[in-house]
Amino acid sequence: MKLPRSVAGWTIAVFGAMALLLGAVGLVQPDVLLVMLGFDVVPAAERAAGDYTRTFMAASSMASFNMGVYYLLAAVTDWRPFFLFTVVFRLVTTVVFGVLVAAEVAPARFVGVAAWEGLGAVVTGVALFVERRREGRVALSG
Repeated sequence: MKLPRSVAGWTIAVFGAMALLLGAVGLVQPDVLLVMLGFDVVPAAERAAGDYTRTFMAASSMASFNMGVYYLLAAVTDWRPFFLFTVVFRLVTTVVFGVLVAAEVAPARFVGVAAWEGLGAVVTGVALFVERRREGRVALSG
């Protein structure tokens, strides 16, 4: 098994592993994920006709699972353009989740999701910046 070759790669791998794991949890036990996200869990027998919560959970969990695979593949191949791309879009995700909470569309627990995305973006961005500077110094001194 190949491992990431850089700190930035490891940040991507950790996020990918978590996305894959949480996607699998959502597919197998969607109620567990709903509780983690701060939503009320309504038993299937009590759901109203036209309630697509379980359908949405399956679709978003599958997307999370797939995203986890993409991130892990990018981490082991050290695909740096992808790393940078994730920094930008994880910051966008941070803003979107923050706005959803502020607008009371999402529960306050989503602030944690926003913080996780923002922290992950910053850590990956800093790692990329430091690694790029270090590579530049090595090239100039060599």
